[in-house]
Amino acid sequence: QVQLVESGGGLVQPGGSLRLSCAASGIIFSTSVMRWYRQAPGSERELVAALTSGGITNYAESVKGRFTISRDNAKNTMYLQMNSLKPEDTAVYYCQAFYRWDNYWGRGTQVTVSS
Repeated sequence: QVQLVESGGGLVQPGGSLRLSCAASGIIFSTSVMRWYRQAPGSERELVAALTSGGITNYAESVKGRFTISRDNAKNTMYLQMNSLKPEDTAVYYCQAFYRWDNYWGRGTQVTVSS
């Protein structure tokens, strides 16, 4: 059974930082393409960052230079380091794994950027 569990969300002031984690089980994590998505109220879910098993990264233009995606295959965990946060980064952040031609999702973690 595949399970993805996000953590690390919370309330932060503009300009602050957060690090999200996504703990995976039930998949061969090292071979999976891992992604972070986010969904703000009233908006569609959007891709934030992606990381292949080979270490290739891809970022949304809106987060380039501020967010960093990484993974620790020994811990079956993916991370999203978010710096210089803006109010428009407020959303529920979801972890996704692409594994054996299927997409798997976590339940999300809320990030709120507000003073």
